[in-house]
Amino acid sequence: MTDVIVIGAGLAGLSASIRAAQAGRRVTLLTFGLGGLQLGQGTIDVLGYTTSGETGAGGSGPGPDRPVARPFDQLPGYVRAHRDHPYAHFSVDQVREAVDWLAGLTPDLLVPGDGANHVVPTALGAMRPTYLVQPSMVWPDPTSVAVVGPRQIKDFYPDLAAANLEKTAQVRTKGYHIDLPARPGEVDSSPVAYASSLDDPAFLKRFAELVAQAIGDEQAVCLPAILGLRRTDAWRQLSEILGRPVVETLLAPPSIPGMRLNEALTTQAKAAGVRVVLGSQVTGFESDGRVITAVTLRQAGRDQNFPASQIIYAPGGFESGALTMDSYGHVHETLFDLPLVGAEQKDLLTGDYWADQKLFTVGVGVDDSMRPVSADKQPVYQNLRVAGGLLPGAIRWTEKSGDAIAVTSALAAVDAVFATSAPQGGTN
Repeated sequence: MTDVIVIGAGLAGLSASIRAAQAGRRVTLLTFGLGGLQLGQGTIDVLGYTTSGETGAGGSGPGPDRPVARPFDQLPGYVRAHRDHPYAHFSVDQVREAVDWLAGLTPDLLVPGDGANHVVPTALGAMRPTYLVQPSMVWPDPTSVAVVGPRQIKDFYPDLAAANLEKTAQVRTKGYHIDLPARPGEVDSSPVAYASSLDDPAFLKRFAELVAQAIGDEQAVCLPAILGLRRTDAWRQLSEILGRPVVETLLAPPSIPGMRLNEALTTQAKAAGVRVVLGSQVTGFESDGRVITAVTLRQAGRDQNFPASQIIYAPGGFESGALTMDSYGHVHETLFDLPLVGAEQKDLLTGDYWADQKLFTVGVGVDDSMRPVSADKQPVYQNLRVAGGLLPGAIRWTEKSGDAIAVTSALAAVDAVFATSAPQGGTN
C-alpha cells in the first residue's frame, strides 16, 4: 500500500506529491492528463488585483481591478472583505512560506520574491502583476523597448504590443519583424515549434543575428515567450549577443514558460521517488463510510484498485471536469460527490461576459486541514483532503491568486496529515 495517493498533476498535485515525498512517504500520483501548468504563464500569482472596493496598489483608493504592489501586505484586508476566500484558511506567513518553498525547488527557473509583485508584459502590451517570474521575464525598467517577433509566429503582433506598451509601461517603443520560420518551409509556426528550434545553438545564433539587424538603439528587447523549451539560458545568450536585456512576453496557451515549469516540477517529483501514473482516469473509490480505502483507476480497459492511507485530491475545477453543471443548473463534484459551497446561489451564470460569474466561486468546503466538510462542518472522509482549484470562494483569473492558493493548500494538506511544521490559522 502506498502512503499517499495524489489525484491531479497540476501545480497543487505536483506540490503535494513533492512535499509528501520529502517527508519520506511513499507517494503515487494519478493523473489522466498532463495538468494545467502548460496553460498558465509559468509565473506564480499570489494576489495581482483587488476587487469589490478593496484598496489598490500603494493605497491608491477603492475600486475594482486595482493592481496590487505588495500582495502579502494586502492579504489580511482582502480576506476580511472576502470571508469565504481560500486564503481565509491560512496565515500570511503560511502563504509566503509556501511560495518561497516552491521558488526553492526551482532556483534556476523562478526568481524569488521580496514581497513585491513583478510586472510583466503580455502579448497585447499590458503589464500584468505577478509574484514569482522566470528570469527571462524580469522587467529591467528601460526607457525604450524594441518589440520583435517572427512574421511566421501565431498570436504575436509587435506593432500592437509596442503601441500598448508605450502607454502601459511609459516607455518609448517600436515594433519590428524578422523573417525566420521555426522549421524550413513553414509559414505559420507555433510557439512550441520555435521554442524547440531555439534549443538548437545554431538556430539561436541565426535568430539573434536577425534581431540585431532589425532593431534600433532601444535599451531593451521584448520577444515572445519562445526562448527555449529544454534550455533555460537562451534568453541570457540572446542578451549577451544583443548587448541589452531581453524580456520574454507572455503569450496565449500553450505556454512555453508553463511547459518549462511543468517539466521542472515533474522531474522534481520523480527524483523524490513519486510514482507517476499518467493517462488513466480515476473513476471511483471504495470506503467504509468514514475512510476511503482505495481509488479505482480505469487502466488499459480494466479497473484497478489503488489502496492508500491518505488521499489528496487536486484535480482542478470546472476546466478539468472535476466540477460540472448539468442542464438544470445543478453543480456536481464528479468523483467523490462531495458537498459543495455556493452551489445554492441563484444566477450562477449571467449574460454579462465581463462579469465575475458566481459559478466559479463554487467549490468543496474544507476545514483548515483541507478535509472536505459537510454542511455541519464535519469531515466527509477522515483521510481525504482537497487542494487547488476545487476550493471555493475565489475567481482566480480576476484576482490573479490561483497559483499561491494551489501551492499553499497542497502543502497545508500534506502538513496536516504528517504533522510537519507549517503553521495553521486564518489570515484574518
